[in-house]
Amino acid sequence: MKKLEVLVAILMLVMLVGIFVGVGQAEEKIKVAFIYVGPHNDGGWSQSHDEGRIYLEEKLPYVETAYSEVVPEGAPCEKVLRDYCNQGYKVIFTTSFGFMDPTLNVAKDYPDVIFLHCSGYKTNENMGSYFGRMYQPDYLAGLVAGMMTKSNYIGFVAPFPIPEVVREIDAFAIGMREVNPDAEVHVIWLNSWVDPVQEANASQTFLANGADIIASGMDTPASLIEAEKVGKYGIGYDKDMAPAVPKACLTSRIWHWGLYYVQVLEAVHNGTWKAGEYWGGMETGLVELAPYGPMVPQGVRDYTDKRKQEIIEGKFECFTGPLYDQDGKLAVKEGEEIPDADKLSLQWFVEGVIGTIPK
Repeated sequence: MKKLEVLVAILMLVMLVGIFVGVGQAEEKIKVAFIYVGPHNDGGWSQSHDEGRIYLEEKLPYVETAYSEVVPEGAPCEKVLRDYCNQGYKVIFTTSFGFMDPTLNVAKDYPDVIFLHCSGYKTNENMGSYFGRMYQPDYLAGLVAGMMTKSNYIGFVAPFPIPEVVREIDAFAIGMREVNPDAEVHVIWLNSWVDPVQEANASQTFLANGADIIASGMDTPASLIEAEKVGKYGIGYDKDMAPAVPKACLTSRIWHWGLYYVQVLEAVHNGTWKAGEYWGGMETGLVELAPYGPMVPQGVRDYTDKRKQEIIEGKFECFTGPLYDQDGKLAVKEGEEIPDADKLSLQWFVEGVIGTIPK
């Protein structure tokens, strides 16, 4: 009997030691950093990424995050990147187009760190790129605007004349003209991602010229606020901007970055992550059209929702011909679709867009 008692005591001791060892070897968290070009609470682009960061922490307990905000594009970004690497961060997301080259430079010097750059096209063995097919919600927003405008003059406040923005304006115009061939979308370039003063000024210019809807491609709701002041409508970007402009916001084209961030960190955690280029559509949940404002009629909602479902099911692609350029010349033949490679480098405006693309 005594031998049995001794054996039980030994087994219990072994179990206790195992428990203490397990506690002492708790899984080390993966340190993840995010770099924003604007404030984390800008009401648009950077805030949408920051909400994705928070979602990531909530979903994956083995992740620890930090962020830097209002980081200028270029050399200042490179310094922030190197600081994070030297502090032991193992995954870094850079969330603005102008962060691409600094990210690549640092990635080459820190092969044990994983880098993800948003909206760019350069990659490395330890650096991937990611973006979403925002042109799909842009097209749907164009449908809403085309059916809602009374003046047939819509203003689009745009940041930089890079392919992602040209693509969004074109998709918006394609949707607009599908339901209203007389409507036009006018473009003002601000050469900035975040500038509430310029955004407001551009909106005021459009409104003075007869626009009754303002579409924003910027990182704040400033241009929509101007529309609301004079009883006109707006279409938001990045986040649902209805809370900022409840009387004006018809809908918004929005991002759900957290879904992608969780996907990446799960792969990193499992050891399955590989560098590549990610371009998710509405079927992934990464991009979406926000709920309609109460002023949007049911008929507009029904038509737009029908197209939305066709896009999600892969039955409709807005960049399918016939498509004409600004001069009325046939650019894409009927039944042909613009290939992804050409979408990603798009630098021409479709019919219905008033404005030029600076070189």
